[in-house]
Amino acid sequence: MTDEQWERHPGYPDPGNPDPGNDASRSRGTVDLYWIPLGAGAHVVRISGKLFEALSALVQRRGRSDLYHSALEVNVPEGRFVIEQTPVPDLQGEQRGVVAEGPVGTRWAGRARLFRYEIRRWRDGRIPDVHEAISSPVRVTDDLDSARRILDLLPSVPTPVWGRDELGTGEMWNSNSVVSWVLARGRADLASVRPPVGGRAPGWDAGLVVAARDREVQLDGPEVRLGDERRPGAIRARRLRRHDAVRGAQVRHSLVVPGKARRLLEHPDDAFGRDL
Repeated sequence: MTDEQWERHPGYPDPGNPDPGNDASRSRGTVDLYWIPLGAGAHVVRISGKLFEALSALVQRRGRSDLYHSALEVNVPEGRFVIEQTPVPDLQGEQRGVVAEGPVGTRWAGRARLFRYEIRRWRDGRIPDVHEAISSPVRVTDDLDSARRILDLLPSVPTPVWGRDELGTGEMWNSNSVVSWVLARGRADLASVRPPVGGRAPGWDAGLVVAARDREVQLDGPEVRLGDERRPGAIRARRLRRHDAVRGAQVRHSLVVPGKARRLLEHPDDAFGRDL
């Protein structure tokens, strides 16, 4: 999106009447990540999260970890925005900058508001329980183009059933998947991004895997584009075609697993011209 388009975009400040709260971080563009303990401010969620982690640790034969939910704060010259996936509290989503919704648990249950989630791009919004965030904020990028790209891409985020693995990543889709997906698609450097010591973020790798797949779809062809660099030749990585019921189209999926997601993002050339 060009500077002119951003200025005309609904919900952004009039360039002739700039937001008086703009500061140096907004002028250059920043993206900060917050790690919030799962269930902060919600006793039931905290207890269910502990039970989930206890069962996961038992099945995987590992020690228990603290679980975290992630959210983003994006500053650009046009304003400050909060990106987060949350339950749907009411039908006034436009007031919270909601750009997408999806079902929780099962697709049929999503007909009821109680079993839907919303994804927010909330101008001047707030992150509930941000005061309980651990080792936060984490500066992900201070590149203006990347910050704007993240805001621009968010409405196209996948919206599969929360808590299920409909996209075949080997991990359930949740709020952490949304955050990692939009950061990866926005070309943020995630090599050093980790949950706080002793913690983990379920769903994070699912977002990375789907982001890598989406990038591969864009690059498919006799001449392909990776970022701003043209790369000649067809992609030779092994793929499979499968029907994606969530997106309702035939898409190409790399033969990857969550454990390889970070390698694909740190070394994108590994996804091209080599056997995965």
